[in-house]
Amino acid sequence: MRNTKPSTSSSGATNWRLLALLMLMTGVGPATLNIVVPALPTLVKALATDTATVQLTLSLYLFSFATAQLVLGPLSDRFGRRPVILAALALNMLVSFAAIAASSIHMLIVARILQAIGASGGVVISRAIIRDLYDRDRAAGMIGLVTTAMVIAPMVAPLIGGLLDTAFGWEAIFVAIALLASTAVIWAYFTLPETRPAAAPQSPGLLIDEWRRLLRHPRFYGYVLIGAFGSAPFFVFLGGAPHVVITLMGRSSAEYGLWFAVMSFGYMSGNFTVSRLSQRFGVDALIVAGLVVELIGCVVTVALIATFKNATPALIFLPQLVVSYGNGLLMANSISGAISIRPQAAGSASGMAGFVQMSVGAASTQIVSFLLVGAATGLPMAWMAVAAISLGCVAYVALVRTPMRRE
Repeated sequence: MRNTKPSTSSSGATNWRLLALLMLMTGVGPATLNIVVPALPTLVKALATDTATVQLTLSLYLFSFATAQLVLGPLSDRFGRRPVILAALALNMLVSFAAIAASSIHMLIVARILQAIGASGGVVISRAIIRDLYDRDRAAGMIGLVTTAMVIAPMVAPLIGGLLDTAFGWEAIFVAIALLASTAVIWAYFTLPETRPAAAPQSPGLLIDEWRRLLRHPRFYGYVLIGAFGSAPFFVFLGGAPHVVITLMGRSSAEYGLWFAVMSFGYMSGNFTVSRLSQRFGVDALIVAGLVVELIGCVVTVALIATFKNATPALIFLPQLVVSYGNGLLMANSISGAISIRPQAAGSASGMAGFVQMSVGAASTQIVSFLLVGAATGLPMAWMAVAAISLGCVAYVALVRTPMRRE
């Protein structure tokens, strides 16, 4: 079992084994969320409940996943990355095994809340570990690679969940989650080093001082808001596109699913670009590029929907490839920027950034559903995406670029 920190590197060879472990730990969260979705109708019958109650296994999971990041990030600053991530993954594993025996929907909802708390550790602490090991620009590239797991997992997990539910019943889904978490926690136990900087403050008083300094820095808020509003167009599309494509365009849910899967390649391409170019151009330059690319994609979507009255899915999904590519460019860089303001409080910064991003995302999916009520086209959805990315541009100019000039 290793406890020593590997050497920090800004340009050295990538530790691919560690990177693979961080991808696995990061993927536990989205996989745990999405693998259950195909079994929701089965759960309604098996646990003698209704659809609205079963839906809480998703909505409360998301809320708990977001909120837990505010707690686990600071805990990793105080007690170290390794013990907190091991405890979080172990919680997810144990609760997943317990969920198999759930005899009521209320027991399952409690299990899902605890699953989310455990799974969130993989996301928030993996980012802090990367910042511990690499400088700001290199960290952006590594975060870009690791967050690819958050795209792949939602693509694969529903398919696996549907197959398991059909062949073995809904309990098999939680067996799969438990095995995934078990793999992560065993691998991490034997190979994950402690990476928290040796010079990091460990007493509560010094840590609180670091957090106060972090929260007084305008550029921290700028990077956090860029990440939140930069990802908001995706959540707007996530909440509005099913209604636009299936209800307004009369297409099948299967066709929607295929188009949505294609769109994810844009985000992965953006992440790959960041991994190749972050050191060459730097965090802020790639954030600007991402904002511009996303804004262009959103404006093109508005133009196409307004121009072609009989719109097809291609008219909205193809521009979304551009939007998701821009999102891939800016997300890893905004996270790296946020957790680099005070590296001694990287865990706390990562937790706050994740919480704000998911909160804005959840609000976006809800707001767009109201805007589309009574709409004949997807134009309200497209305009909301433009508004969201425009706020990201404002955050960059007001909170990142301007303070940087003053410094």
